[in-house]
Amino acid sequence: MTDVSRRLLLASGIAATAVPALAATRATPPEPWGATPSKRQLAWHAREQYAFVHFSINTFTDREWGFGDEDPKLFDPSDFSPDQIVAAAKAGGMRGIILTAKHHDGFCLWPTMLTEHCIRNSPYKGGKGDVVGEMERATRRAGLDFGLYLSPWDRNHAEYGRPAYVEYFRKQVVELCTRYGALFEFWFDGANGGDGYYGGARETRKIDAPKYYNWPSIIALVHQHQPMACTFDPLGADVRWVGNEDGVAGDPCWPTMPNHPYVQTEGNSGVRGAPLWWPAETDVSIRPGWFHHADEDSKVKTPARLLTLYDESIGRGTNLNLNLPPDQRGRLADIDVAVLRSFGAAQAATYATDLARGAVASASHVRGPGFVAANVLDGDPTRYWSSPDGITTPTLTLDLPPGRGFDLIRLREYLPLGLRVTRFAVDAQVGGKWQMLAEKSCIGPQRIIRLPKPIAARQLRLRILEGPACPAISEIALFRQVAPAPVAAVKPTDSGMLSPARWTIAAASAPGAEALLDDDTATAWKAPAPTPGAPASVTIDLGAAETLAGFVLTPSRAVMANTAPPRGYRVESSPDGKAWHAVAAGELPNIAYALAAQRIAFGAPLTTRWLRFTFAETAVPAQKLAIAGLGAFRPKPPA
Repeated sequence: MTDVSRRLLLASGIAATAVPALAATRATPPEPWGATPSKRQLAWHAREQYAFVHFSINTFTDREWGFGDEDPKLFDPSDFSPDQIVAAAKAGGMRGIILTAKHHDGFCLWPTMLTEHCIRNSPYKGGKGDVVGEMERATRRAGLDFGLYLSPWDRNHAEYGRPAYVEYFRKQVVELCTRYGALFEFWFDGANGGDGYYGGARETRKIDAPKYYNWPSIIALVHQHQPMACTFDPLGADVRWVGNEDGVAGDPCWPTMPNHPYVQTEGNSGVRGAPLWWPAETDVSIRPGWFHHADEDSKVKTPARLLTLYDESIGRGTNLNLNLPPDQRGRLADIDVAVLRSFGAAQAATYATDLARGAVASASHVRGPGFVAANVLDGDPTRYWSSPDGITTPTLTLDLPPGRGFDLIRLREYLPLGLRVTRFAVDAQVGGKWQMLAEKSCIGPQRIIRLPKPIAARQLRLRILEGPACPAISEIALFRQVAPAPVAAVKPTDSGMLSPARWTIAAASAPGAEALLDDDTATAWKAPAPTPGAPASVTIDLGAAETLAGFVLTPSRAVMANTAPPRGYRVESSPDGKAWHAVAAGELPNIAYALAAQRIAFGAPLTTRWLRFTFAETAVPAQKLAIAGLGAFRPKPPA
């Protein structure tokens, strides 16, 4: 073969060594392998990142979960601006908005006639407001997609736990699906059952969620009215929970799952070859909490932290659902907006130019015309490179233009044909020598490999190491990260939270309790799981007498085997560390799955120097109890 003819073959994406295979193989598409996504799931995968907006009665009570007895008159944003919220999300690269239409407290942000516990009875716009409608219109004005969150649990409704509530809930689903245009996602929270107001009963109600709600019928109801809305999260839904609220998907994170009820460990990593296409959504808040709390203004994630979240969610093939909680004005705080703008601008600049464009692609094997190696470079997600049936470990090589430094490699599979690559490696030729850059499992919707520093390679090689069928690779792209502009940190404000600087651990049932006071959610106090007669306990010396309105318990969000937060609490106070008085006791409902900071108000302010916390059991069966932090807050000054 002449050099000219070889170059022509390379330019067409066919290596000279692939000619015999090409001549012997019909140019027909491969048969799909395993589970494949539906039309609406394919559209969902393409969305990649969008914003959660937690805004409700909790914004005004400074809680994460309301009890259900809150007065609707508390909901009164002073300067609600859905356009400001949506514009900030768009600046951060978000492609949609999911609004909490109703959280666990049961308060509805739309003017429903199904309950009095709704915005009609708030002072907002004289009871004529519709936050769901205003957010929907602002989202569409910005060219973004709109979705809704509806909590199945309702701590306000008198019939919760009985058949009448399920009928009420179904009517809420229909209202939201028929009033606010096309929805891209309908989000059902997994938190269900526990203590609540329940129309004044003030009791604990437990349910068997799959049987109580009959989830297949609820999902079918959503799809009846919203055929392109992906449902989140129960078995039978389109999208699953990633298994934590830290924004970290497993590595790998397969989009497939077994056909049985959700298991948290499986949810984080998925299961290779399982029969259901049930991809993971990675949800995380830009702040420690899901609702806005003024004391967290200094704890907003930095642009650099958002870059890591991007790598650990989108870069592992999941979608990122980033929570952006408005404050009591009904706007995002300035620091949140600044972080979003910095992160969004850096990512837009990073991914604006594919540095692989202009490369020449060749492959060890090519299926035939229409499936050439060059398809991975053309930016068309419907075209892909594939090899003949039976060739499951081929290699594709890019001859790169000289002088292009890159530190990000993005790979994608053609999803309508299923997950065909089990394990792969990426190599680069630098300075005349080949070196392996990464070896990973799962490409799927996309796999982003971040290098420690930019390299200028002469060639890049994708080696398929293992797979059950011939590959279908739709993209190999290269980028160079643009650093986000720094954002000035916000100094902590006096929000009523006490500084733990003078606090000390006076006693604890297990060592390491100092981690409770270090203001670092990445560390945790771990103790043997409490048993009857042997609770876990910790005693804190505040250093001086303080007037307290309540406490904050932050569960650990780290993924730890056989470890869980406490189910409930008992708090005692003492002026001298000797004589103790009961202060509060209660349940921490669904803390094992929400993993959100629990802000517990005492019945009345108290003045004390010593606090003793006792935990009688873990929230779910586990060998150890873990808590990331304990804090306290003062009463709010009179208005």
